Amino acid sequence: MKAVQFSQHGDRSVLTYDDHPEPSVGDQEVMLEIKAAALNHLDVHTRRGVPGIDLSFPHIAGSDGAGVVTEVGDDVTRFERGDRVVVSPGRWCGQCEFCRHGEHSMCDSYHLIGEHVNGVQAERAAVPQACLIPVPDHVDWQTAGSVALAFQTAWRMLHSRADINAGDHVLVHGASGGVGHAAVQIAEHAGATVYATGSSDEKLDHARTYGADHAINYDEQSFDEKIYQLTDGRGVDVVVDHIGPATWDESLKSLTKGGTLVTCGATTGPIAKTNINRVFWKQLEIVGSTMATPGEADDVLELVWDGTFSVHLREILPMSEIQRAHQLLEDRVGFGKVVVVPDSEYDA
Repeated sequence: MKAVQFSQHGDRSVLTYDDHPEPSVGDQEVMLEIKAAALNHLDVHTRRGVPGIDLSFPHIAGSDGAGVVTEVGDDVTRFERGDRVVVSPGRWCGQCEFCRHGEHSMCDSYHLIGEHVNGVQAERAAVPQACLIPVPDHVDWQTAGSVALAFQTAWRMLHSRADINAGDHVLVHGASGGVGHAAVQIAEHAGATVYATGSSDEKLDHARTYGADHAINYDEQSFDEKIYQLTDGRGVDVVVDHIGPATWDESLKSLTKGGTLVTCGATTGPIAKTNINRVFWKQLEIVGSTMATPGEADDVLELVWDGTFSVHLREILPMSEIQRAHQLLEDRVGFGKVVVVPDSEYDA
């Protein structure tokens, strides 16, 4: 079969769309004929190399994808041939103390399809049945293949970890990116006043379209100062920060007393300075969050399937143009999901 893969870490030139051995289906797995797969910034980080993660090469990229079940393992009970499914990329052991308490994303051996093991940017992929969610017939493949990672991450951040309520003030960074785009919609749906940051008027217009009440261009003004202007000096209840050092101190400044900063990533680096005096004096909470439980993923995707939440598709490319797809993410121009489809499925 053909697959997006790389045999060493590096720049975009290491990516190819070449022949790869066919996957085999385990007892608890199904074979998917992939119809669409979306990129996340995680794909870029994995290609460049993530400290502490040793990959087996050649590595197939991609965490988000959707397709049709063509084969089922001997012990598969949830799916049958012909089913339409989306990949939820988190994998867990099911036996550790965290799994036994229903906190699958805290599993001692938690890992992601596409980051730690082979992904789904290929013509076919063998995926555990526990990592699949049914897709209704009316949902198009590009949408289905674009939503699982970002929307479940944002849902858990806001509802399970930050515990947002109607009337809260929520600041979302990178509102035109995957997690930010989802977080804006989820916060608006919960009844919050939403403040979104972005680097261009085009991106901010996009954030307003999807539910942001206020949009702040962080290249033109300090977002923490703008937050205090907009809230009459109060600050916000929750900050969604997946940026890291570039926004960390100002994010903490933006919080009202008793506020919560919830983070799921650090795209500008893993180490940030924290003013501890500000944390204890304002009684702030700093909360980490990773992916979601199966139930949380089900809950948020139901709201995608029924049209409550939507995904903006920036560009749809054949998998053979994977280097171009990565460039779109790295250049940070435009907004929305970049989707790749197997060349055999691509219809320009």
